[in-house]
Amino acid sequence: MTPIAPLITSFMREHMPQQRGYSPHSCETYAYSFQLLFAFTAQRLHTRPSLLQLEQIDADMVVAFLHHIEHDRGNGPATRNLRLAAIKSFMRYVELRHPGALEQVAQINAIPGKRHDQKLIRHLTMDEIRAVLNAPDATTRLGLRDRAMLHLCFAGGLRVSELIGLTLENVTLQPRPSILVFGKGRRERSLPLWKETARDLRAWLSVRGKPPATELFVNAQGMAMTRAGFEYILEKHAKAAAARCPTLSGRTLSPHLLRHSCAVLMLQATRDIRKVALWLGHADIRTTEIYLRMDPSEKLEAVEAVIPPALRRGRFKAPDALIASLSEKAPLPSG
Repeated sequence: MTPIAPLITSFMREHMPQQRGYSPHSCETYAYSFQLLFAFTAQRLHTRPSLLQLEQIDADMVVAFLHHIEHDRGNGPATRNLRLAAIKSFMRYVELRHPGALEQVAQINAIPGKRHDQKLIRHLTMDEIRAVLNAPDATTRLGLRDRAMLHLCFAGGLRVSELIGLTLENVTLQPRPSILVFGKGRRERSLPLWKETARDLRAWLSVRGKPPATELFVNAQGMAMTRAGFEYILEKHAKAAAARCPTLSGRTLSPHLLRHSCAVLMLQATRDIRKVALWLGHADIRTTEIYLRMDPSEKLEAVEAVIPPALRRGRFKAPDALIASLSEKAPLPSG
């Protein structure tokens, strides 16, 4: 039997951050997946998570775990596939160090991901964006910070991790305002800023002071802004904005919604999906194609470019007496 604790420890502390270069956010996501898996397995086997053995995490256990998070925890297929991907990544690490587990790993890797409906991504209109950006009180220090954060998140199409991880040294305001962003996979991209966004950043920097944190945005204690902190700020100002913009009432705004809204606005302005992919930092343009599905103007151009076929209009002829009698009571429309 092989204890699993040393394996998962080396995987999370050495392999992911050092050998593979995963970001802290990705490591946290994987860690939570394993936390759920080990807690479920330990409860099912009536033991403690620290005493689990590698051989106990077999394909049957993984399938039972996936069923658990869908039916007992209420997670959707996308979350289920995310947990499965984390487990498979760990098992690929295991097979190089324990050849005796090759069959076990192969069976787990054979577990398929679940197909699911891909709904259209929601986004905000420009009026809704304007209402959210105008919600912070620009006469206060924290109001200036919140306005700059919200504006930069939207205008840059930034992920939360990119926004809160942005440091002062990666912000350039002269001669041309821009930011240097570190995205997924350690990919860098340089983004120019709108004049309005740069103006809000200058306003924040004038009152930011010199807290110990090197990040651009800090909390009230002078420490780096956290993901939860920004989500709270967005939720607070979204509620205030709903009082002036009725279409925001009852809606839950997420930081990624601002990113989606930026992508849609940029696609409508440039008509170039490649530019949107570069702006958002997508490694594969197929990821960006989701915005083509949600922008009706792209389909409208296709409709207007094609000449519809000329069809002869006619009336439906009833196949028998019953249909004929019904058509007499309720005449069928022509065409």
